[in-house]
Amino acid sequence: MLHTQGYAAMNAGAALEPFRFDRRAVGAYDVLINIRYCGICHSDIHQARDEWGGSIFPMVPGHEIVGDILQVGADVKKYHVGDNVGVGCFVDSCRTCGSCRDGLEQYCESGMILTYNGLDQQGAPTYGGYSKQIVVDENYLLRIPSSLSLEGTAPLLCAGITTYSPLKHWGVGKGHRLGVVGLGGLGHMAVKIGKALGAEVTVFSRFDAKRSDAERLGATEYVATEKEGSMAGLSGKFDFMIDTVSAAHDYNTYLDVLKRDGTMILVGAPSEPLPVLAFNLVLKRRRMVGSLIGGIRETQEMLDFCAEHNIPSDVEVIPIQQVNEAYERVLKGDVRYRFVIDLKSLEG
Repeated sequence: MLHTQGYAAMNAGAALEPFRFDRRAVGAYDVLINIRYCGICHSDIHQARDEWGGSIFPMVPGHEIVGDILQVGADVKKYHVGDNVGVGCFVDSCRTCGSCRDGLEQYCESGMILTYNGLDQQGAPTYGGYSKQIVVDENYLLRIPSSLSLEGTAPLLCAGITTYSPLKHWGVGKGHRLGVVGLGGLGHMAVKIGKALGAEVTVFSRFDAKRSDAERLGATEYVATEKEGSMAGLSGKFDFMIDTVSAAHDYNTYLDVLKRDGTMILVGAPSEPLPVLAFNLVLKRRRMVGSLIGGIRETQEMLDFCAEHNIPSDVEVIPIQQVNEAYERVLKGDVRYRFVIDLKSLEG
């Protein structure tokens, strides 16, 4: 076993605190990673506070992990000591079901093994990236392109792939009008990637405060939805909407702005059911679909795409000692646009 340290929630809703724990020893196909940076995802907060149910404590969150390899197992072929690599939302899957064979491990029919708040093949809890080191099978690693900064890459491993995968799958591209609902960690990546794919992007956010950011990120239009009359004239104008909001809100408002055969993509995950009016789908043959991160092959494709188009995540780097404050700021929307923990701060 390898002794390491991190920060953990000891029970639901508790503040994160220093925590010492063991990683498994490096096996034949494993690599040991020195974690340099780890992003803070809103889902970390949901799970640390057991808002989705089923959380396992103590919990070391973090699934946007980047670092360098310290050690490789005897049979590792793809990576070498010193390589910069990433770990996303899962670290294993059954490898034999149809989804795994298709490179869609996130839909593994036996259930992917989550990077944290999961159980590994031996039934032991998995611990995430708010820590100094992690041991991962080489088949579940991503290679970080040299042109991307490590801190700007970390959120790509969740926010980046969560938006890239559905935009690619449903064929968003040149000539399409794409609406992005919410301008946070997910939304700002949807704007950047949507623009790079050739779409004309409009951001829908509650207030005017993020208008200049939206334009800087690549949006051509901005709609402050709380402003009276802001949605007038938009009915039936958009080919695609990608909804990144995890708080309760009205889906029907955004379904209405879709054209005939338009597609609304859900990547935000409100904790409670929200109503959908059937006629908003039926009368224009619209679709409402969902998408979950991406497989290893597609995540590598996304990283290479972001390197080619110079698309890092916009981040605020913090020491791990500020993680609880960062959680509260995420809930207030007070971050532009993703917190990233510098794990060197664990040494202090």
